Amino acid sequence: MSRQNYRWFLPITTRWMDNDIYGHVNNVHYYSYFDSVANTFLIQECGLDIHQGEVIGYIVHSQCHYKHAIAFPDQLEGGFRVNRLGNSSVEYGIAIFRQGEEQAAACGTFTHVFVDRHSERPVPIPGPLRQRLQQVLVG
Repeated sequence: MSRQNYRWFLPITTRWMDNDIYGHVNNVHYYSYFDSVANTFLIQECGLDIHQGEVIGYIVHSQCHYKHAIAFPDQLEGGFRVNRLGNSSVEYGIAIFRQGEEQAAACGTFTHVFVDRHSERPVPIPGPLRQRLQQVLVG
């Protein structure tokens, strides 16, 4: 995946502990990066109140395709977009790039279902959140 396929970016700093015995970032950390990219977008760009809001997002599906290795002390950027926007669910496209590189080291998806915090039942994505997600929706 190319950088041009993503609409919003977040800097990510690798940590020494991200490397595994083989000297590259272990696969489990990619999911942590994906989670940080998606939730930073939701909190900073969409105003999602993760502590007191009535609506929260649950991950119901995720996947990652690894293209090439990254390692500490690489400086990274997480690319973000919306692949599909439903009534109560959204599929994000997320990619991890070395800073300044055009091709992703890894790319994948996260699917959130938005639910009522108390009943944990799906609810429509609230208007302001939906509006900002539509701005990063890819055709």
